[in-house]
Amino acid sequence: MLDRSGLIGREETTVPDSRNSTSFSVGTMVGVNPPLAAARFVTRMARLGRLDSILAPDHLIGVFPRAIWDADFTAQAKGAASPDEQFDFAPLLAHLAPGAGKVQLGVGVTDPHRRHPVLLAQTFLTLAHMTKAPPILGIGSGEHENLDPYGFTWNRPVDRLEEALGLLRTALSATEPIDFAGKYYRLDSAPMDLTAPPGNMPQIWIGAHGPRMLELTGRFADGWYPWETAPPDEYERRWNAVRAAARAAGRDPGAIVPSQLISIVTARTQEGVRRVLASPAVRYLGLFAPPAVWDRYGAKHPFGQDYRGLIDLMPHRLTRAEIQDAIAEVPDEVLRDWLTVGTPAEVLARIRELADAGLRHPIIFPSSALVSNADAAFGYGVLLWLADRLRRQPTSAG
Repeated sequence: MLDRSGLIGREETTVPDSRNSTSFSVGTMVGVNPPLAAARFVTRMARLGRLDSILAPDHLIGVFPRAIWDADFTAQAKGAASPDEQFDFAPLLAHLAPGAGKVQLGVGVTDPHRRHPVLLAQTFLTLAHMTKAPPILGIGSGEHENLDPYGFTWNRPVDRLEEALGLLRTALSATEPIDFAGKYYRLDSAPMDLTAPPGNMPQIWIGAHGPRMLELTGRFADGWYPWETAPPDEYERRWNAVRAAARAAGRDPGAIVPSQLISIVTARTQEGVRRVLASPAVRYLGLFAPPAVWDRYGAKHPFGQDYRGLIDLMPHRLTRAEIQDAIAEVPDEVLRDWLTVGTPAEVLARIRELADAGLRHPIIFPSSALVSNADAAFGYGVLLWLADRLRRQPTSAG
């Protein structure tokens, strides 16, 4: 059991609460690498710590390169032989469901290219019979690493996603056989009789950043789940675009959950923070940031100006020398921009800025866990502390 009481000391300044505590929820991510016991631990921690959600990624290839995966790169290599050992999220979530209690389980995110929308509907309607809270079906337009090596068709990904979302909505609530004739999917009097238990209808969360994806979120989604870091003013602008699209579609914007993946790098002191930032695995995370982030600090991304960040990353094709050279070019400023870095009180302050911009359900992942077991324990302890503080979040956002 992680002890939260002594983690933070006296750094936080208490601010009077101005909102109902139920307006803010906090989740985390669970790894999909063996051993399975690690996922069970995170689930138990989330339940005992009263977190609200756990999302699992959906990958065939991990985001870390095999060529540099060893104990010098990350402590996690001691327990996982390869970063590309990836559990399938669906049976993993089914396995975790009995121990999750009322914690929402979900995927963050899958795509409609590898997984047909009708099969996604069946998977999540099935999960809805196993979970005590509505499962979260996070979905996006896809990433190269999960599609290109395996020959999945990935032309016009946003067009495909738009069509898939309409079909997915239909399949989740169908009361009679489905006829559907789209450009990418066709159904001919297809029965879909499986239904969710009362009050447990799966929620669709969309991983969206660009204008068209934000518009789709407003039209179709129960939740907005961006993974790219954005400053508060940009987060608010995008959230307003989602809300406007919802109103234009005749939907209630208040029914959409504004989320955000937040990768925290934290330690008790500034010296400890600098030590964690020096880790090669943490510095590697700076390569996920697109060139626009690097440009802000007068730096050029080693993967070129056309690189779009994680969506274009092909880690299994990188050599050890290429990775080491790229990591050496990551400026501290990029890391502090792209990640949420600092002592626990500083991390809390940054998340509160996003809450003022509209955030209501951060998915917080302690990336400092990449460094050592001690940093992992501290990071997860901070996660629980943050959840407690954020539920009493003072914010002016409506």
